[in-house]
Formats: sequence, structure tokens, C-alpha cells
Amino acid sequence: MKNLSRSFSLSLVAAGLLASGAASAQSLAIVNATLHTSTEQGVLQNASIVMDNGKITAINPTQVQADKVIDVKGQIVTPGFISSINQLGLVEVSAVAGSRDAGEEKAGIGFDVSLAYNAHSSLIPYARKGGVTRDVITPHGGDSIFSGLASVVDLSGSFDSDIQKQAALIVYLGERRKGSRAFTLQTLINKLEEHQTKASKKSKKDDDSKPSTEDKVMAKVLSGDMPLVVGVSRAADIIELLKVKKQFGINLVLNGAQDAVVVKEKLAQAQVPVIISAMDSLPSSFDSLHASLDNAAVLEKAGVKVILTVGGDASHNIYQLRFDAGNAVSYGMSQQGALNAVTSNVADVFGINAGSLEVGKAADVVVWSNDPFELSSHVSKMIINGEEVSTRSRQDKLRDRYTTDSTMPRAYTK
Repeated sequence: MKNLSRSFSLSLVAAGLLASGAASAQSLAIVNATLHTSTEQGVLQNASIVMDNGKITAINPTQVQADKVIDVKGQIVTPGFISSINQLGLVEVSAVAGSRDAGEEKAGIGFDVSLAYNAHSSLIPYARKGGVTRDVITPHGGDSIFSGLASVVDLSGSFDSDIQKQAALIVYLGERRKGSRAFTLQTLINKLEEHQTKASKKSKKDDDSKPSTEDKVMAKVLSGDMPLVVGVSRAADIIELLKVKKQFGINLVLNGAQDAVVVKEKLAQAQVPVIISAMDSLPSSFDSLHASLDNAAVLEKAGVKVILTVGGDASHNIYQLRFDAGNAVSYGMSQQGALNAVTSNVADVFGINAGSLEVGKAADVVVWSNDPFELSSHVSKMIINGEEVSTRSRQDKLRDRYTTDSTMPRAYTK
């Protein structure tokens, strides 16, 4: 009888916890907004958006019904920005080896860098200040041309962060400090041929053996279900990769690609997206002689799907993605094209259910004080998966610590 009573009590506690969890999941609506949807609907004035259970449930309903309604009084509302090709959550201080987890000399095709992702990294709130709600984190380095697998993470800062693993296979080709670039490209071709042949033989033999991680990844690459993101710059190398795409039918995405403007018509025809930094203004090598501030605009006008990323130490500077997009606009890219390049285009390429304001998409929504690409603007409110999150960063805390009046010595607060 004693055990029965204890079980009944535990059941009541569990039921209470479930009830409290359900109560905290409030529906949310934003009204009187200027919605930049990143869809065919374009910009909607005096519009409303409703979110529930982490998803967008309505755009401009005839009657708004939600547990919480936020009147933004005409402010601009966009999808949360999606950054890419960086090591956010995988590095804290670049100069401290123990805080770097994005690279491994022995890494290869199956290297899953998301296993080291730290949702409590101090860099994440700072990225949120720039309107970024999701990120495509990528491995780098290693002896192999295959750096490993990209993953998509939300920037909620929770240990329960949504992580979409195996979002892409990352490869780096082009110039080498030692050896020939021809060898690296041949290595890629050989690997594709090896797994294409292996898959063909297995289907004929009706082989029931368990496939390895590499087998699974390469099968997805060869079927086009997983993007192959190749870091490359020189136009001649890009031409060779287009031949590889045609031969194997892979879902090719170019990263870096400063020379992409030279072959822009071919890229548009082959429907190959390009990930670039809008701030690449000068050649850093003989492979990137065509680096220019107007490359994003040139590619957009040619019909190439463009994704904007932050160059250099991107992990610590994701906040500036919106400024880079603004610079791309100042050098000829359309305002809508720049917005798509940090939202819907990223979502399309990496299969992310976010990046646009439409029913069924993840409720990643940002309210801005003004044009998000303007230096003076800031995030008024941020919502990730339907929940409001803070944009207060370590930098804000340090500012408050060093400027707060106190009877204690400077830099100390009560």
C-alpha cells in the first residue's frame, strides 16, 4: 500500500509537470508590422503573423487570436537571418587551442562536428544581436580534402537546441602549399566513382551488409539529397567542378568562389549556388584575382543563387552579416536579393525549414527598429522557434560592469 501511494504521488507530480509545460507553450502574434516575408508575397504592410508550437500558423488572418499579442507599430519584421560556413559554438577563443573543436587532422567524410557544439558559447548571444537565429556550422582543416559534415543549429542558447545533422559534406580544393590541385580534384572524382560503383554492385548482389557512415553520406551526395559544398576560388577549377556535377548528378554548392563572376552564366545554367563574402575586395592569392565588392550583385543579376557569409574570423563576427548584406546592396545587389541571401536562399540550399515568413515554417522572427541593413538599426525583439529570446551579450554585461556607479573599485558591482 505504501508503494502504491508513492507511485500515485509520482504520477501526480508528472502530470503537474506536463501541465505546466503545456501552459508555458503560449501562442504568439505580432501585429501592425511591415513584414518582409522572403517569399513571393514580398513586403506586407500593416500585417500580422501568428506563431504556435514553434511554427508560423498564420499570415494576415482576418482575426488575430493568440495568448500574447505584440503591437510593433509599423516596425520591420523579417525572418531570422541564417549565417553559414563558420565554427560558432565550436570555438571560444581562437588563440586558445583547448577551446577550438572545429578541426581534426584525421577528420574525413564522417566527421560530425556538431558533437562538440556548445549552445552556451558566449559568441551565440552576440550573433543574435545581428538578427541571426540559425547557423550552418562547418568543420575545417585536416589532412584530407574532406573536412567533414556541416550541421544546422538554432541559436536559442538551449542545450535542447534544434540540431539538423548531416546538412552538407564539406570539401576544400584549389591551391595547395604542397602538391598539386590536380591531385585533390582527382581524389574527389575517385571517391565519387568508388561509391557509385559500390552502390551499383550492392544493388545487384542484394547485399544486406551494414553500410558505414561514409557509405551513407556518399550515397546521399550521389543521390543529390546532400549538398556537396566545395571551397574553391579559381575559375578554371570551377569549370572542372561543373563537369563533375554533370557526370555524377551531385548537388554542388561553391564556397568562396571569388572567380565565380568569370563563369557566372555557366553557374546560372547549371543552377549552382555560390556562398561568398560581400567584403572580399582584393585578391588574396592567384586563385582569387576577381575578388570585388560588386561580385554579389554581378552574380545575382546573372541569375545565380547567392548566399552571403562573413569572411575571415566569421565565428566571432557573425553579428556583422547584416552590415555585409548592406554593403552588397550599396554595390548593386537588390535589397530583396540581399535579404534572400541571408534567409531563404540559405534555407533552400541546406534544407532548413526556416528563412521565410510563411505558414509551416519555423517561427524564427526578428523585429527591427529600422532597416536591418542600416548601421544604426538594432533588433527590437527576437523569436526563435516561437519563443522570445534575449539579445543581451557578454559585451553588454561588460559595458554595464565597467560603467555602473558603485562604492566599490571600478569594474566591480554589488
